[in-house]
Amino acid sequence: MAGPVASEKSGKVVIRNVGTMLSGDIDRPQLDADTVVVNDGVITAIGREKDCDTSQPQRVIDAKRTTLAPGLIDSHCHPVFGDWTPRQSQLGWIDSCLHGGVTTMISAGEVHLPGRPKDVVGVKALAITAQRAFEGQRAAGVGGGVKVLAGAPVIEKGMGEQDFADMAAAGVKLLGEVGLGSVKAGDEARTMVGWARKYGIQSTIHTGGPSIPGSGLIDADVVLEADADIIGHINGGHTALPYQQVCRLCEKSSRAIEIVHNGNERIGILTARHAIELKCPHRVILGTDAPAGSGVQPLGILRMIALLSSLADVPAEIAIGFATGNTARMRGLAQGLIEVGRPADFVFMDKAQHSAGKDLLDSIRLGDIPGVGMVMIDGLVRCQRSRNTPPATEVPVVAA
Repeated sequence: MAGPVASEKSGKVVIRNVGTMLSGDIDRPQLDADTVVVNDGVITAIGREKDCDTSQPQRVIDAKRTTLAPGLIDSHCHPVFGDWTPRQSQLGWIDSCLHGGVTTMISAGEVHLPGRPKDVVGVKALAITAQRAFEGQRAAGVGGGVKVLAGAPVIEKGMGEQDFADMAAAGVKLLGEVGLGSVKAGDEARTMVGWARKYGIQSTIHTGGPSIPGSGLIDADVVLEADADIIGHINGGHTALPYQQVCRLCEKSSRAIEIVHNGNERIGILTARHAIELKCPHRVILGTDAPAGSGVQPLGILRMIALLSSLADVPAEIAIGFATGNTARMRGLAQGLIEVGRPADFVFMDKAQHSAGKDLLDSIRLGDIPGVGMVMIDGLVRCQRSRNTPPATEVPVVAA
């Protein structure tokens, strides 16, 4: 169902009575603040209510002492067109993920389109069309207004530098997973990744065994030689590399380390621990790799946060930072951090009713998925109590 259109402005919004405020920045994950002021979708003040200008708001949100965090970012998904996935013949999957706290999704390629073109002209046309279509979808409020960054071409043999220049000029900013198309050799991939980088297009590489017909094994040697910006699903999508190769990627590359829901959970846990041991937790980002053969996971990012916190001993506030501020910085996004001047994309959470945890963060450490009470995008309320998470103990209230 369509929500408010993206062109609608929030006006002045005051969010007060926040219990815990998580910044998304793993270097300072909790803020000493209980109030956020938003003006036309942008954060203008953060602090204690007595120190903020809360006069004459168009809307007041009473957070009811719940936890406020940046909207979650799914760094790895596979949209096609609209809020529909042919892979699972499912409608409304993006809106369902909104109810899991996700406010931004990043395409790793529109690979599930039936009859996806693989000639150079078709590859470029699909990427440009997807980029345009998802921008238009958000403006219309389809998918709950989630920011879907799409139009990620899967590179094929025969593409030249001018093709990357053409796509960049048309607004394409992402490459789909290197290795899902005919380009699988490290040296050939490195050349095309270099062209993409030259024209401001960020690249992701498939890691691990084949996931769909036409893809193949991409091992650590290929990943290191290609040197893409994002080591896509380092824990496999679905089949992971041997852990020794995963360790090499963590140690020999400086690129983003992406852990996904639809991968090998054991390797995901070990990778998170290894990144912390190597003192490079800032490189860890989270995705779902959905829709996929295993389905759509509306709570996939929340599940990853709970998994890594409870089994990899990552503090809950840091795990949330993996899915917000880390992704924002690795992906060059404005959203994902609660800072003045950033977009007002928020998720309000509380511990699920009857969780054994004493508060939200403790419940996540115990492995429980939190309850989502409200999601905002650009200062606009996009959903209230989630239809997908367990019910939160407390939920925010629109007070005025």
